[in-house]
Amino acid sequence: MKTNLKRLCTRWKEEKRKWVKESTYATYVQHINCLLLPFFSESESIGEADVQRYVDEKISDGLSPKTVRDSLNVLKMVLKYGAKLGCWDYQEFTVHFPKGTRSSAGIKILDRRQRQILASYLAEHPSLKNLGLMICIQSGLRLGEVCALQWKDMDVKAGIIHIRKTISRVWLSDGDEKSCTLRIGTPKTDSSLRDIPMSSSLLKSVKPFKRNFKDDCFVISGTPQPLEPRGYREYFYRLLNKLGLPKVHFHALRHGFASGCIESKCDYKTVSAILGHASIATTLNMYVHPGYDDKKRCIEQMTKVLGVK
Repeated sequence: MKTNLKRLCTRWKEEKRKWVKESTYATYVQHINCLLLPFFSESESIGEADVQRYVDEKISDGLSPKTVRDSLNVLKMVLKYGAKLGCWDYQEFTVHFPKGTRSSAGIKILDRRQRQILASYLAEHPSLKNLGLMICIQSGLRLGEVCALQWKDMDVKAGIIHIRKTISRVWLSDGDEKSCTLRIGTPKTDSSLRDIPMSSSLLKSVKPFKRNFKDDCFVISGTPQPLEPRGYREYFYRLLNKLGLPKVHFHALRHGFASGCIESKCDYKTVSAILGHASIATTLNMYVHPGYDDKKRCIEQMTKVLGVK
């Protein structure tokens, strides 16, 4: 029996909820409730032209290409599920994004000098929040991972940071009322469960704080309650402004760490393991940002091989 998209989404969500993490499920629901259903409404069939109109409208509204693509991935999962149940005639679709938009514009990061300015300030102004930023600079942790870090995860005897959990903001929006809550759970992939060695300088910064807190206290809050990731992000932005540094996304610290490792001639496999990636390809495609000097050096090396003077 045929159905409309709204009813199909309801059935798909009930099934999907059994198999995915709560945060992943909440993301799917947000795409469905905030983007897909308001546009496709009571549609009982969706063709390529319909999807193209959806893309054009959302890009025109200012949504990023990545967000639109992510919502299309959810739409495909829902429609394929409907085809499997025999209640939807699924048609493959190909869409085009308007000229001038990019699916991946590349993240802006702090350059080496700017990272040094930030690191120097953090070392000269010790505090729990500044220690958290130093950990991110020297270890490549994600925002949710550093917010979830407890003092029991900081093994100063072995000089190791144990990454076992993350904090995420989960949107609960199955009904008309929207709300969100913080959840502490396992990292996004099995590869994200990892042990990261502390540098001698980071270990030196960590030890004085470690003596003053119980194991169940969170590192950057100093209490048994974690610091809200959104609030910690705002603290980071205020600090950048104070130091006269460009405003970059918090995730830029992770990108900067990866790029710094590559600049230091670390092998890609090791960098990938520290970052918690399942494959080296992810590290290279997303976190390595060759600068002008890197490109210049590469071209000069190639020219030498050719014997050109």
